[in-house]
Amino acid sequence: MADYNFGGSDEENAELRKLEAELINDPDNFETWEKLVRGAEALEGGINRNSNPQAITTVRNVYDRFLAKFPLLFGYWKKYADLEFSITGTEAAEMVYERGIASISSSVDLWTNYCSFKAETSHDADIIRDLFERGANSVGLDFLAHPFWDKYIEFEERVEAQEKIFAILSRIIHIPMHQYARYFERYRQLAQTRPLAELAPADTMALFRAEIEIASGQVAPGAKAEAEIERDLRLRLDTYHLEVFSKTQTETTKRWTYESEIKRPYFHVTELDEGQLSNWRKYLDFEESEGSYSRIQFLYERCLVTCAHYEEFWLRYARWMAAQSGKDEEVRNIYQRASCLYVPIANSTVRLHYAYFEELSGRVDVAKDIHSAILLNLPSHVETIISLANLCRRHGGLEEAIAVYKSHLDSPECEMATKAALVAEWARLLWKTKGDPDEARKVFQQNQQSYLDSRPFWTSYLMFEIEQPTSADVEATQYQRIKQVVSDVRSKSTVSPEFVKELIQIYMAYLLERGTKDTAKEYMALDREVHGPTSVAAARVDDTTAAPAKVATPVAMPPADQAAATAAWQQQQSPVNGGLTS
Repeated sequence: MADYNFGGSDEENAELRKLEAELINDPDNFETWEKLVRGAEALEGGINRNSNPQAITTVRNVYDRFLAKFPLLFGYWKKYADLEFSITGTEAAEMVYERGIASISSSVDLWTNYCSFKAETSHDADIIRDLFERGANSVGLDFLAHPFWDKYIEFEERVEAQEKIFAILSRIIHIPMHQYARYFERYRQLAQTRPLAELAPADTMALFRAEIEIASGQVAPGAKAEAEIERDLRLRLDTYHLEVFSKTQTETTKRWTYESEIKRPYFHVTELDEGQLSNWRKYLDFEESEGSYSRIQFLYERCLVTCAHYEEFWLRYARWMAAQSGKDEEVRNIYQRASCLYVPIANSTVRLHYAYFEELSGRVDVAKDIHSAILLNLPSHVETIISLANLCRRHGGLEEAIAVYKSHLDSPECEMATKAALVAEWARLLWKTKGDPDEARKVFQQNQQSYLDSRPFWTSYLMFEIEQPTSADVEATQYQRIKQVVSDVRSKSTVSPEFVKELIQIYMAYLLERGTKDTAKEYMALDREVHGPTSVAAARVDDTTAAPAKVATPVAMPPADQAAATAAWQQQQSPVNGGLTS
């Protein structure tokens, strides 16, 4: 809780302290944050320049913390700027606006509000125009950018800069947007009174003039009156502008389908439905197929306001940007924004990719720090621990990787289920990387007593023994080792009977595939015990197996399904999945 007095009445202070206490227990509760903001604004009947300094400090503190947590809420940046204007004045409000547009640069609404505020509070047309140009570069391509462009044109009308208005319209008529037609009509109307030089690029104008002179049969300069040439040029330019309009109309129509499906173009903490997510994917596919870098980048920025909490879009953006030449810093910026500001810490994939990117860039220490930052919040996150161990192995050797596993196995913050998975990964590292199955087996055996209730541990142990390479000379030894694991599962472990049954089924598949001529007796005995009726399932099989575990109501699993279960485990162990998870 913030260490300050609120500055309001006892009742107001009590309510704010209650809300602050709730946020300590649930810092992501958006409704509580909103109540806190409203409560702070309402101190002393409403904050203004005459309010108690402590109340002013309180409301600023609340806004700063709220917008640090939810920086994409453009409406609250506007409210904060208005509040600062009422307390301190223009400069303080502008500082808030600058923080806002730095946080949500693609917001048409925020840029429009900021530019309107600047136009109303400044008397320097050039400074105001510079801000509008910054806004145009940030949000001018938005399909719904017409409020911003209208405000820009309104400002130029106020200062009676007709040439500026025409120049703005000359830009807008090329942009596919919702209200493209009305801008074109105004452009076409103004074009009738503007100098020819403003109506098209110089090279286009020279080409049209040459075509007109050739068509009239008068190639020699001055053969045709300049007034006639200008008249013909204006007619030709009008046709040219209609071609521009047609092209813009076509491009607008292409995007209309996707735009019409966007139901929430702004950020909110509530989740989007699958239809909305699918529409963004299709829209990005379309824009990427069109090939305009500026339009693709802007659409990603728009998408990542609405979909800020969805790491799939951050990953997609980073991958697309990485495919562009010389954009390493842009890629880094994408990963940093996703990792440090927007994607919930529970979604670690984008952060791990950020670490891989930094490793690729030669910044191994930064990559390690990213892993450590994840584990600071999620100390039992198996995938991150395995990733860190592999990172250390790649750059420091096998012993460094083992040290990572040992440190987390010794950590009191790491959950037992996670530790069991890490033991399995440690053994796998010794087996697959060092090539020492005996040392790996020793890890399983030494840790067995600590993880009697762990499904990942026993699954890994059994599959480790089954997957060992074999030959006629060692098959008998290998069989005894596998059988011993099954015996330990049944007699020593405290896992559920259902899970014991699953492991026995994997063992039965092994017996059929690699067992000797005496296998049938053991297989049929296990089959009777596992799949038979209750009256025989509870009976002891024979002296070659351990005491049977209690099993659930039998459900037969044919050999094909047993093989499928084994394959599923192997897929779970693949490097793509980062190893076994609890």
